[in-house]
Amino acid sequence: MSEQDHKDQLAQVLATRMNRRGFMKLVGMGAGLAAGHAVLGGGLITSAMAEEPKHGGTIKLAWIDAVDTLDPHFTSSLGSVKILNNIFNGLLKVSYDGKKVSFIPDLAETWEMPNDKTHIFKLRRGVKFHNGDPCDAAAVKWSLERVKDPAVGSPHAWKFDALLGVDLVDASTVRMRFSKPYAFLPVALTGSTGRAGTIVSKRAVEQYGKAFGRHPVGTGPFKFESWRENDSISLKRNPDYFEPNLPYLDGVQILLIKEPTAAVAAMMSGQVDGMSLSPFQFIPQLKANPKLKVYGEVEGNYSYVGMNNKRAPFDDPMMRKALAFAIDREVIVKQGYFGEAIPAYTPISPPMTDFYDPSIGKTGRGQFFDLKKAMEYRQQSKYQGEVNPVYIVAEGFTGSGGSGTRNSQLILPMLEKIGIKPKIELLDRAVWTKRRNSGDFDLYDEAWIADLDPDETLYPEWHSDKPWNFVGYKDAAFDQLVGEAQDTLDEAKRKQLYDKAEDVLMADAPLAVLAHMKVFKILNQRVHGFQYIPVDLLNLHTVWLA
Repeated sequence: MSEQDHKDQLAQVLATRMNRRGFMKLVGMGAGLAAGHAVLGGGLITSAMAEEPKHGGTIKLAWIDAVDTLDPHFTSSLGSVKILNNIFNGLLKVSYDGKKVSFIPDLAETWEMPNDKTHIFKLRRGVKFHNGDPCDAAAVKWSLERVKDPAVGSPHAWKFDALLGVDLVDASTVRMRFSKPYAFLPVALTGSTGRAGTIVSKRAVEQYGKAFGRHPVGTGPFKFESWRENDSISLKRNPDYFEPNLPYLDGVQILLIKEPTAAVAAMMSGQVDGMSLSPFQFIPQLKANPKLKVYGEVEGNYSYVGMNNKRAPFDDPMMRKALAFAIDREVIVKQGYFGEAIPAYTPISPPMTDFYDPSIGKTGRGQFFDLKKAMEYRQQSKYQGEVNPVYIVAEGFTGSGGSGTRNSQLILPMLEKIGIKPKIELLDRAVWTKRRNSGDFDLYDEAWIADLDPDETLYPEWHSDKPWNFVGYKDAAFDQLVGEAQDTLDEAKRKQLYDKAEDVLMADAPLAVLAHMKVFKILNQRVHGFQYIPVDLLNLHTVWLA
């Protein structure tokens, strides 16, 4: 990297591809989507954007995905993140031009890299938290250190493992020092997909303590107003928001509706202006309604069946491999996802353009349906005869990619052909989560959503002892490969490392990958200015009501 390269400003670094030494190109992985995955329902930005936006009005939204907490440093729910992205900001934010995902300034104005391990951010001046406190360099430093602090216990702390320290250069400038080059940093510093880089109010956190997640204070276009348990969450316009003339809406009313059919009925009848998400089986009727707009593409995600590596029978890799090759992904796509998905061969998905191979199905890499091979692996297993693993499944709609009982019911007869007859336990979502987190299962159904980089797709879920490695998978070669991939800014080398890491993971089969899914947002025709971003966001920053 040349000296001139080191002194590039954010305007240069982040320009469309953020292309210095490939640093941002390697995370331009949000990138162009595979052919045939176009936005549904009328484009990225509605045609009404040509009209003059109007201020005023409260948008009413049916929210069917789970909301765990509104503390961005602790959430593990995309249902929460979609709300948080309207309350908080990060140093960077995610942008999408219809082909590529990129990372552009948000609370940061400029970004310099004196060397590969040092990042200097100049902040916007005059930005205030919703409680009136300044969002200055000291606030940013405190927020980032909160995530990293082991005593705080944030599940996103791994994103700052390599962070040595945050220095105050002056009142509006911070310096981040890392122990090594860190390719994942742009994702980590966004206020949405990264979560770790979301900037929160120190005074509010200290005031509310553990209850901060029910009293969030950020710098975003909307202020938190109220949360009525199992009923609704209300936001109101932030009149001091730093983006000129935004937001247009006076308020946001989020109706927490557990039953998707009720939400769809409200959407179809015009009782609500939008849905945060929709189960796949309702998409045809929603598309057919001329009063609605349906947005959706294959996003950075994958669904899978997780196998408990810590106990029989899936402590045996041959048993795991047998299960992985016994599943017919085409059936899952057609019947489980109603055709609104594509088969997954590995966890890396189409939006990660520089890392995803659209021809992977022809390469022989990864996992795929091969009953003969599945039977051969089953015969090599140390557990012969019929096995009856406990398969925990969450009740109802399980989020952006989960299909609840539908996938499990499709998978059961496939596994029976190789002598695996699971016992399905249908659980309340909270109970299911507790069982999954404690390792009290043999099999579980899951979907990993809104990833923009292979690092977040592979590292926290499958690296030894990381927070979301619920199956207890351990492999030194895999750990080394994903660790090395974090340390290089060379995208070609990163791809080689991730290919090898995926090969190890798919061969060991702690999971059986299923599909990469489309993720939908439904809006009434009177809602204008919505800009679709393929990371399961529902940004209301520029939305207005006709």
